[in-house]
Amino acid sequence: MNRRHALGVHRKPTVDEIGRIAWLRAVEPHLLDKATSALQSFDIGPSGLICELGEPVRHWIGVINGLVKMSNTDRNGHTVTFAGLPPGGWFGEGTVLKRETYRYSVRALRQSVVAALPIEIFFDLLNNSIGFNRFVMDQLNERLSQFMGSHESDRLNGPDENVARCLSQLFNPRLFPGSGDGLRITQQELAYIVGLSRQRVNQALILLEQEKLISIEYGGLKVLDVNALARFERTCPGPRSLRSINTSDS
Repeated sequence: MNRRHALGVHRKPTVDEIGRIAWLRAVEPHLLDKATSALQSFDIGPSGLICELGEPVRHWIGVINGLVKMSNTDRNGHTVTFAGLPPGGWFGEGTVLKRETYRYSVRALRQSVVAALPIEIFFDLLNNSIGFNRFVMDQLNERLSQFMGSHESDRLNGPDENVARCLSQLFNPRLFPGSGDGLRITQQELAYIVGLSRQRVNQALILLEQEKLISIEYGGLKVLDVNALARFERTCPGPRSLRSINTSDS
């Protein structure tokens, strides 16, 4: 039976949702039942709050379906976005390890499903599963690289490079194994994550498509070369003529 929870009403994950959780495949067989039975799923509506700045951490949380945004708002009302999280992405392991309160808020950009592992089970797996340990270490390493790259990009690069950097992060196979090479995302959603206007994101996407790094499709896009997309930050060509497209917001 569903019960009230800080995230809302939770339920048991479906078989399909369990199959989308990559780290379960790293857990040793004798610990797998404990891990899967402790998992909870939550259905989150657009703009729904998943965790809030200053809230005590109670779970390690991952995105099963949909798209969410990790951000913060300063005292002047300016929003700073740290990351977008597509399906397959788990976040907050650093906060869990230190048992801190959240230093950011996470909201759904569209109807989404998230899974949550209670921190007691997280530490149990951390203490007893070598495979789970390696997964968490990889997460922390990739997250550090991601935020260092974002910091450098924000200081040194322009809008086109920042869109390329954001897309390469969304398609990071270690952090977001559920993305594959295609992602259902609108230009407005991408604009929320990058911190640019939808029109400026539109221009950047056209440039990246002209460079044959992405393919713009109905309702989303496909990455043709994620490594080249990441390198685009350092080899961005000069301005060129751009056409307007509107299909990806359909």
